[in-house]
Formats: sequence, C-alpha cells, structure tokens
Amino acid sequence: MGESGAKIWYFPDGYLPEKRGGGPLEAHEALMLLNPNAAPATIRLDIYFEDRDPVKDIPVTVGAERVKTLRLDHPEDIGGLSIPPLTQYSIRVRSDVPVVAQFGRVDTTQVNLAYYGCMGYWAGL
Repeated sequence: MGESGAKIWYFPDGYLPEKRGGGPLEAHEALMLLNPNAAPATIRLDIYFEDRDPVKDIPVTVGAERVKTLRLDHPEDIGGLSIPPLTQYSIRVRSDVPVVAQFGRVDTTQVNLAYYGCMGYWAGL
C-alpha cells in the first residue's frame, strides 16, 4: 500500500461554542487524527490566535493503524492548553508520517443542534 494522508494539515476556523444547558450532547470542537501507517505517528500541534502569540509544538502520538480524537475543550488532550469559548483560533498539524486529519464542531447553543465537520487543507506529503 502506498502512503495515504499528508504530513502537514491546516484548520483555520476554530471557535469553541459556549456550553449551555445540560442536554445529552456537550458543545465542543474536536480534531480527529487517523494514522494508517504501520508505525506510530509523532505529531506536533501549533495553535494560532487572533490576538496573542501562538502555542507551538504540542506533542501528540497516534499509534500505528489507530485513530485519536482530541477534544479541543479538554486541556489534557492538547498539552494543558486552555482555549476559552468564543476565541478565534487555527490549528496546524505536523506529523513525521502521513496522516489524515479532520475537524468537527458540535454547537448546542441553539435548539436546532448543529454539527460542522471538515477536512483541512493539506500541504504535500
């Protein structure tokens, strides 16, 4: 099997929704990482903000032929970084092997639940 995925991914539209109510779904954003390779992926996340310096080199490991989902509202998933709700941010994913990355948002701030999912922009292998 040839290489699948890319080593660099960009997600420009991060904006954590506020947590409201106490329904069965919690508002959040997540970054899903798929490593289709036979070796683990060593990944570094860079988080960029509108009004402050970026936080770079957050380490993440995704096992061989595994998927890992990072909740962006859970600091323990992203190296202890706390992103406040309603803060504009962007993500760069850098990996030592090609991976597939996807971003998703669950917005429960309105009666009509909204889910947003997108593939990022990838930059070469």
